[in-house]
Amino acid sequence: MAKFNRYLITAALPYANGPVHIGHLAGCYIPADIYVRYLRAKKADVKFVCGTDEHGVPITIKAMKENVTPQDVVDRYHKIIGDSFAAMGISFDIFSRTSNPVHHKTAADFFLKMYNDGLFEEKESEQFYDPKANMFLADRYIIGTCPHCGNDKAYGDQCEKCGNSLSPDELINPHSALSDAALVKKTTKHWYMPLQNYEPWLKEWLVEGHKDWKNNVYGQCKSWLDTGLQSRAMTRDSNWGIKVPLPDTEGKVLYVWFDAPIGYISATKELTENWADYWCKDDTKLVHFIGKDNIVFHCIIFPSMLKAHGGFVLPENVPANEFLNLEGEKISTSRNWAVWVNEYIADFPDQQDVLRYVLTATAPETKDNDFTWKDFQDRNNSELVANLGNFVNRTMVLMHKLCGGKVPVLHADLVNDDDRQMISEFAAAKERVEAALEAYKFREALSEVMALSTKGNQYMQRNEPWILAKAIERLNKGEVLEKYTTDDLQMLQQRIDICLHICLQLTANLAILINPFLPFTAKKMMHMMKVVDRMLDWENAGSAKLLSVGYTLREPELLFKKIEDEAIQAQLAKLEASKVANAAAAPAPVEAEKPAAPAKPEIQYDDFAKLDLRVGTILQAEKVEKADKLLKLLVDIGSEQRTVVSGIAMHFKPEEIVGKQVTLVANLAPRKMRGIESQGMILMAEDNGKLIFVNPSEAVKAGSGVS
Repeated sequence: MAKFNRYLITAALPYANGPVHIGHLAGCYIPADIYVRYLRAKKADVKFVCGTDEHGVPITIKAMKENVTPQDVVDRYHKIIGDSFAAMGISFDIFSRTSNPVHHKTAADFFLKMYNDGLFEEKESEQFYDPKANMFLADRYIIGTCPHCGNDKAYGDQCEKCGNSLSPDELINPHSALSDAALVKKTTKHWYMPLQNYEPWLKEWLVEGHKDWKNNVYGQCKSWLDTGLQSRAMTRDSNWGIKVPLPDTEGKVLYVWFDAPIGYISATKELTENWADYWCKDDTKLVHFIGKDNIVFHCIIFPSMLKAHGGFVLPENVPANEFLNLEGEKISTSRNWAVWVNEYIADFPDQQDVLRYVLTATAPETKDNDFTWKDFQDRNNSELVANLGNFVNRTMVLMHKLCGGKVPVLHADLVNDDDRQMISEFAAAKERVEAALEAYKFREALSEVMALSTKGNQYMQRNEPWILAKAIERLNKGEVLEKYTTDDLQMLQQRIDICLHICLQLTANLAILINPFLPFTAKKMMHMMKVVDRMLDWENAGSAKLLSVGYTLREPELLFKKIEDEAIQAQLAKLEASKVANAAAAPAPVEAEKPAAPAKPEIQYDDFAKLDLRVGTILQAEKVEKADKLLKLLVDIGSEQRTVVSGIAMHFKPEEIVGKQVTLVANLAPRKMRGIESQGMILMAEDNGKLIFVNPSEAVKAGSGVS
């Protein structure tokens, strides 16, 4: 394995056209921060760089919509984003911005070096132009039908439904995402990087040399290379960005994906005059933390740029994560379907570590994952409060109550196998956590820390120092006990001392191991233990001698607090409000309204009286396997619970209808559907193809009759 003398860690540059949300945190910023905090604890020479990406069409579009300048937009969001990261404990060494003069010069010089070395192709081509917006469009602002899967909302650079990379010319019926206008083509001149020339090198360096990369990253890169690379324009038509540093190029700027990754270099230049040590020496380990939508740029295009320019180190790893969804739906900034970090900080003050914990525990490391507020609440209450928080609090409380607030003695002659086994877990846990962190398996690493806390709780429960203390109290009162006598008084106190000594040493170990993940929590633990920051050095983990005997510790404080249902309901209400607003803003359907169905033949009152209609409450709902239209429902009708199969799966998600009251035909003869016996029928109204439950306007008791 290569030995590295310094580390350069980058996190993707967020676009300065909006705040950051939990998908961004889970995708790259929390994983990067965990890794950097771990490296710092190991006393590694490490620099952690990031900044806002402030060029490109999204910025100009935002400015156009708000009737302000692009500079106004990036200034506002650079501060919002930077403040959000700082509040969440993302510990960048520098958080720069690509509008800084040093970046403009660095990127322009990089382009000129490649240009002077003859590494670009100069081409005139016809590109898509929006005649209404009066501008050439970047690929992302061209929408059409994907030729691979038929998705009619594919972008000009990628179809987000099937994942295929595209070019605007491949789209069927391309149109403008800005004005919806049909596009025309106009001739323009640009400078292209012939990526196909770097294919042989990329196959050797990446495909053969980095088989240890995450499967999702390696697989996407190999797929790109297998299908063949093409020349890609490194300049764009725009008045916002880094001007192309060549004569007669008015109105042309560097392509944002040429300019942005160079931002890592310029940020390092701002950070230290020794920047070249981190970018140009072979004993530097460069790691890019990104989301999966940036894989091709960081694994193929930017490395090719570095190779072409010469003199720079190449990424040793790019541990990209997949996407995080929210409550079962894709996070969408345009639909306000997101948990914004600045709003979370305001709604949950001093609970940054809860979000860091949940986003790490559910991180989309190998596949897309889902964030739900219910899971957030459950993990806080059952894992942080009831496990880690409970162990540390019990240890500190009992130490003050039973040992005078000081670290008790470990009486060597009374240490038993259970004690030794618990102590051995310190070093074993350190090894497991370290191995997982080195492999970028942050979920696994966090799980190992929590498992150690669980073992601490179990150890304390087995030894029951509070029971031993009660026995001492009763013996001192002269009571006769079946298990102990007054001769055991010293031994009982010594066993209490041993248990709490080990639990306190474990608490110190937990502070070290949890620090990369939950830095605010580690700081609280350090405060309670009255120890200095250097105790968090990684070399101290695994030791059973971190706290000195007789050392006085501070009074305990709760590490976490229970999150109540009201706080979660408030967040769900926010999301529901976004749904309502989106529905209200959606254009009305243009299809003609269907005429009402003709009345059925007349029946007598006695015919209707045969129906037993009851109000029921849906307790459970799930999809029926291999039946796209069917849901299996469990309905409470007061006297009993009925299984009902209903053909409403195309209209409702199972989780949306649990708790809803419905009208059930309760005396309909049972009927088997897909092997499930359906014991009734749910009444629905149909309005132009939309199904609506027939239910009482106010909640009533399950089983109430309908007449």
